[in-house]
Amino acid sequence: MLWVQAFHIIFVVTWFAGLLYLPRLFVYHAQAKDAISHERFVVMEHKLLVISYIGAALALGFGLWHLGQWMALSDTYIKQVWLHVKLLLVVVLMAYHGYCHIICRRLATGRNRWSHVAFRWFNEVPAVLLIGIVVLVVVKPF
Repeated sequence: MLWVQAFHIIFVVTWFAGLLYLPRLFVYHAQAKDAISHERFVVMEHKLLVISYIGAALALGFGLWHLGQWMALSDTYIKQVWLHVKLLLVVVLMAYHGYCHIICRRLATGRNRWSHVAFRWFNEVPAVLLIGIVVLVVVKPF
């Protein structure tokens, strides 16, 4: 069970590393004025998005496996409110990741509608989600 938990944490870190840096690339991309920079950011964003998807898939897989192990030990685990809120935040994180994919496509095709300032605010979302998820898992406030 500890191996599953360890790999879950490793891939959560991988996923968050991508989601914390990808929107920062969006900031720089929105500020880029020349074609060479535009193409460079398109490549960087695409590669980071793919790595983030791999981290996400493995984090979710190991997380579900870990959840299944806990549920096999006790049916009270799944009834805990903190777990439901944490899973809700994970769903929000997945939606955020999907929206990052849409932004990557828009930036690649020159259809970006956001300023670099808007991307700076967008960049803070995964950090807030990370804080919420970690607090829920460690503190279990309810």
